[in-house]
Amino acid sequence: MLLNIYSLKKPALVQEIRSINFKTTTGELTILDHHIPLITLITKGSIKMLDAHDKVTTIDTDGGILEVRPENRVNILLN
Repeated sequence: MLLNIYSLKKPALVQEIRSINFKTTTGELTILDHHIPLITLITKGSIKMLDAHDKVTTIDTDGGILEVRPENRVNILLN
């Protein structure tokens, strides 16, 4: 799936990933390929992304909004 991360503090990140894991206001969530459409809040913590080469990348965040789009795309707007 295609991940787009937008932030006012840093340049945007665009990357193909296999999964993404993060904390929400109701618990921890993992998004995999072809997840159903979703909009949720991301709370303070780490966002962990797994790419096609099984490399894990972690981004620390103070929170934000995550959107899963029907075309297998994930958009994140970070605080």
